Amino acid sequence: MKTRDLVERTLRAWNQHEIDRGASAVIDFDFRPPPDTSEPPVPTDRLTTFRQLSELLEDANDPAVSQRINADLAYLRALMGERAPLDEYIRATQGCPATGWPAEYITEKGEIARQCLAALHVGWGESTAIDLDAAEGPIDAADAPDAIRSAAIEYEADVRRATGSDAVYELTIEAADVDAYWAYWLDGAGQQVRLRLNMRNASYTKVQARQFALHEVLGHGLQSASIAARCADEDVPWVRLLSVHGPQQVLLEGWAQAAPLFITPDDRALIARVRIDHYSQLVRAELHRAVNNGTPIEECAQYARTHVPWWTDSQIASLLADRSTSPQLRTYMWAYAAGIDWFANLADSDPAVIQSVLRSAYRAPLTPTDLERLWPKGPAVGGPRGLPENHITHY
Repeated sequence: MKTRDLVERTLRAWNQHEIDRGASAVIDFDFRPPPDTSEPPVPTDRLTTFRQLSELLEDANDPAVSQRINADLAYLRALMGERAPLDEYIRATQGCPATGWPAEYITEKGEIARQCLAALHVGWGESTAIDLDAAEGPIDAADAPDAIRSAAIEYEADVRRATGSDAVYELTIEAADVDAYWAYWLDGAGQQVRLRLNMRNASYTKVQARQFALHEVLGHGLQSASIAARCADEDVPWVRLLSVHGPQQVLLEGWAQAAPLFITPDDRALIARVRIDHYSQLVRAELHRAVNNGTPIEECAQYARTHVPWWTDSQIASLLADRSTSPQLRTYMWAYAAGIDWFANLADSDPAVIQSVLRSAYRAPLTPTDLERLWPKGPAVGGPRGLPENHITHY
């Protein structure tokens, strides 16, 4: 059996162990072609999994498999209590450094977000989020699934044209009520795609329905189904199981957040959402670095309130805790800032480069190194190199 297949079997057993103990699943999307006639995995604990993967790493000849194993090992270390420095942890899991962005760059992106809000007659202050929702046209939560489906149907041809995908997918939308940071979550296997709406956190407007149709359904969903379709046609070398602590997450979250810049560039309201998200993710990244580098909570909270005045104390407290105390979110949440920044810059690049990246992105779970190879003149993923290590220690 190939090392890749042994890794997949090991990950499935570990995944079952986590599910059985009520922890977060390890596997979020399964690319392996059906039918899966193998026996259900026997749950395997974290330390046994760590030993098994360490042995497999010695036999791994493909760099993609080795990188995935190293990401799993780093995550397992964190789950069992080891706390690596943030940059080391992000490099091992997400495949890019946790460099961060200069203050003037963040300010520049904030000014762009302000201008987009002003064009919608929405001010910048404590009520921005509420005022923006009102301007976009709120919809009832019960109507959200149909609104998202309708928007996905409207944009599907454009996304397929941009990405070259002809894969089929079957979408299921479910309601959930979970005390977690996420409002929307997509997972699945093969052509089966499940979108969950967390009723505790999700808000619904006409613009957000369009945004999440592109992000979740045609971003994550169609992209994953497209990669799975390739796995059904050929024996790919990389591990065919997605996990949010793995090095493909920068691609997935980056593209999904920035998709409107490529697909609906004339939708002023939708583009405003992307620009606000780009700025907000850069601010979150600074807080991510700060809280992990020992900056006092008071300083972190002041930075958050100064830069994003509509965030509540509850939101700021959860943000800081998630990115410092949760082994999963301490790695995964970095992918949002690193990803949206890289893809927002890509949107202004050569059309030929854009086409190459997007078509490649719907064929394989690209790593940050893959992205930089496809666009050598583009920015470094995770922030510009050469910034002083302690550039956000104090605000």
